[in-house]
Amino acid sequence: MAAVLVKGGTVVTSTETQTADVCVKNGRITEVGPALSCKEAKLIDATGKLVLPGGVDVHTHFNLEVNGLKVADGFFEGTRAAACGGTTTIVEHPGFTPDGSLFAPIANYRKDALGNCVTDYALHGVVSKVGEDTGQELARLMADGIPSVKAYMTYAGRLDDDAIIAVLKAMKRERGLLTVHAENHEVIAELSGQLRDAGRLGPASHPLSRPDYSEGEAVERMIALARAAGNAPLYIVHLSTGVGLEAVRRAKAQGLPVYAETCPQYLLLTDERYSAPGDEALKYVLSPPLRKQEDCEALWQGLADGSIDTVATDHCSFNLSQKTERGRDDIFACPGGAPGVETRLPLLYSEGVKKGRLSLNRFVELVSTAPARLMGLAPAKGEIAPGADADIVIFDPKRKITISPATLRHNADYNPFEGFEVAGWPETVLLRGEAIIEKGKHTAREAMGRELKRTRFTV
Repeated sequence: MAAVLVKGGTVVTSTETQTADVCVKNGRITEVGPALSCKEAKLIDATGKLVLPGGVDVHTHFNLEVNGLKVADGFFEGTRAAACGGTTTIVEHPGFTPDGSLFAPIANYRKDALGNCVTDYALHGVVSKVGEDTGQELARLMADGIPSVKAYMTYAGRLDDDAIIAVLKAMKRERGLLTVHAENHEVIAELSGQLRDAGRLGPASHPLSRPDYSEGEAVERMIALARAAGNAPLYIVHLSTGVGLEAVRRAKAQGLPVYAETCPQYLLLTDERYSAPGDEALKYVLSPPLRKQEDCEALWQGLADGSIDTVATDHCSFNLSQKTERGRDDIFACPGGAPGVETRLPLLYSEGVKKGRLSLNRFVELVSTAPARLMGLAPAKGEIAPGADADIVIFDPKRKITISPATLRHNADYNPFEGFEVAGWPETVLLRGEAIIEKGKHTAREAMGRELKRTRFTV
């Protein structure tokens, strides 16, 4: 493996910004500093560019199949899009299996991912049934390098409070992290039923069926359950509301190990999108739904003040044609989700850093360093420092792109941020010192991503 010298760029970490060179040997960073030399190294001129640690997206659904529908990407197209957007590591959330097995989804996803990932990758577990052996099974999962599992408070695979407490206890005992989709199922079921009975089956009913208080109550309840389980660590996925954020803030103020993630769609899009004409509104059917502008502003403030820890995507790329087929006449049958893995870094930089909502270092913390740390991927991932993997993004802060399906590499037939003009885009992306993206295009001869075994929760 050839040595690499990234020369003359502005190196940005979560704590420091400096003009420096980065020397890479055998896939790892060996030195960071001014005026470095690296014998027989391939030179990458980063003058005028930002040099960032590769992005870490800890919430993707590249391989999901639900109710007979498969998302458009798969691991190859999904991770290729991730790499084009400056993300070099993903952590995939598998779907349920009918028998509720912890291990079958892992085995299936490993088979599909092997040899097909452009980026490095890891997997979460998913818990949809709890029995006498669940604690031992979770311990086996952790020993296999999977220290996080997901539970749902809604959908068919949801857990009740007793089961959630049992999982929280087991995860704390094994030094794992429970990630949770927090929405009140009973509220959603009741309101959906009322809307169905009234014949209100259009897109405008989607946010009405999942109001902000359904998230707020569920986040509050999850925090209480985690406290009852001995202050077990808790990670709330895709936080979408100001009321949910306030519950997280209160928990953090009490010193509880509660962490929160949000996504670009909840920062930049509002429920006005459900009033779009024709099938356009179906693009924005995702759960939780898009919220009000005041929620967007609250979440931006939560990112700035540290109340929200990470920005992921919940990338789930059902095609608009699939959404139309199932959801045109019944919004409650529409497959939920939207693509977003390729636009995460550019959107957060353009809308966050360039508009003064986030510092440059906080941006890096949110998209790379904190997710790597929380999910057991540090110190190899999320840093530009000696000893870390040479996952490096040469980011052009001046390049302007208008987002459209034609400018992106994901396999879905639409993008929810179409029409956004972003200032800043990845130019070159290295994975363990190898250029996988050059001039914005995938250039690696093969999908060289590896599965990562993660360490147990220590934050």
